[in-house]
Amino acid sequence: MNQDNSNELFPIVDESGRVIGSATRDECHNGSKLLHPVVHLHIFDREGRLYLQKRPDWKDIQPGKWDTAVGGHVDYGEEIENALRREAAEEVGLTDFEPRFLRRYIFESQREREMVNAYSTVTDTRPTPSDEVADGRFWTPSEIAAALGRGILTPNFEQEYAALFLHADAPS
Repeated sequence: MNQDNSNELFPIVDESGRVIGSATRDECHNGSKLLHPVVHLHIFDREGRLYLQKRPDWKDIQPGKWDTAVGGHVDYGEEIENALRREAAEEVGLTDFEPRFLRRYIFESQREREMVNAYSTVTDTRPTPSDEVADGRFWTPSEIAAALGRGILTPNFEQEYAALFLHADAPS
């Protein structure tokens, strides 16, 4: 069984995104609400379907739920776009893509507070889930709509999807 590295070091940022310190994964996920940056990559195919990953059961946050295609923490000292490319390669084997910045926002749950840097891309390459991901597939907008609010998708994905795509066409 895999597991997250509880001692992995993340940057702590202020609300403008400026690094003001560092903390471990455990410190960031224990309810402290230390604001730390993450990256999300929404991967669309040419038909407008959105690739989602299923989180493994061993994850400490939202195990077993479907989520953004790529989502990961920025390592301490790492640039945002470098983290995006590293996570895309690690999670779904995607290395040749052009990210389009969508939005930066703060997501807060009962356990953590994240500064999300959301991007999208359109690809002809089929993502290949690594052992960091339980499963992955492209979803049509109607499949996503049917899953919303049913406990199938992560709350963060549902909120981000609604804000970015629900009343808009898929990015091209």
